[in-house]
Amino acid sequence: MLYKEDWEETKKRYEQWWNGEIIDRVVIQVTANRKNPVKYEKEMPKPADVVKMWSDPEYFIHKHEKKFAKTYFGGESFPNLWIDLGPGNMATFIGSEPGYAESTVWFNQVYKDWSEFKGLKYDPENKWWKITKELTERALNEMEDKYQVGITDMGGITDIAASLRDSQNMLVDLFDFPEKVMEMQDQILKLWFVYYFELEKLLATKMKGMTAWMGIWSAKSWFPIQCDFSSMISPEMFEKFVLQYLEAQSNKLDRTIYHLDGQGELPHLDMILGIKKLNGIQWVSGAGKPHPGHSTWYPHLKKIQSAGKNLVLQGIPPEDVERVINNLNPKGLLLSTHTETEEEAKELLRLTKIWTERRLKESL
Repeated sequence: MLYKEDWEETKKRYEQWWNGEIIDRVVIQVTANRKNPVKYEKEMPKPADVVKMWSDPEYFIHKHEKKFAKTYFGGESFPNLWIDLGPGNMATFIGSEPGYAESTVWFNQVYKDWSEFKGLKYDPENKWWKITKELTERALNEMEDKYQVGITDMGGITDIAASLRDSQNMLVDLFDFPEKVMEMQDQILKLWFVYYFELEKLLATKMKGMTAWMGIWSAKSWFPIQCDFSSMISPEMFEKFVLQYLEAQSNKLDRTIYHLDGQGELPHLDMILGIKKLNGIQWVSGAGKPHPGHSTWYPHLKKIQSAGKNLVLQGIPPEDVERVINNLNPKGLLLSTHTETEEEAKELLRLTKIWTERRLKESL
């Protein structure tokens, strides 16, 4: 691959990781400023229209390639051009109108009252579904062994429902209209699979394997599943309204990783770990908190690994990589970090191998 010279080796490491094994070191994504940037001379002004800034295929691909050309992708990092139209953008496929600012997206409420909800259906002519497919197709057509194209972030089932109904209303609905919430989520789940497998089929026309917003490659179908809404509800409500949809996604897809977003979701951890087919958990500690690999979180991280799940910790400071490896099981562990220079990245990769070997010997 143009921006990732050791791509074939990287794919082998990912497959070992999915299977809970390692080749000779922890799977680690290390990006840095490329010492000798790849030649990329195309220039294109940022669109004045904020919607086009997100949805214009030519600009969308250009801004990613411009960044890729300047980036050293060390270890298991790779150029991942995933179709970013906002987290949970399946809501737009079924009625929500998105709002766009330069660096953020939101999805506007559709149903102010349950009397307005008449059911959900697949609409092949939906504007945002067509834009999503167009961006995917254009990225694939211009890929030319330069990068990987990641599936769009359709979101979690309950999070999508919360976008359609509004999160605050949904919290009340769990008590006042539980049957309506379940009816909507059942329909979202069915449509979620329709959209997912149509996009997977499209990606497979030009690409082997699968990637998504989390930046992890798999030879088989996979997706990061989640429920950010769950940080606002009790374990009892999680079990009733959320768990079955996570299980359904894990059972249907070849591989899944749960996006555990902050301390508010920790009360649900035991139930999430009980999802038999779930492959792993990505822990995100949240803004203003110690980084995901900090010792503060060791009890939870070790619990995840003890349950036989892979563990994804992204945004680790390079100076803390050794400490994380020393305290966790290297098998099934994925770390990501960033260094300023390519030389620093290569040295960190060399040291990571030494630290991994030492840790594995200690655990014998």
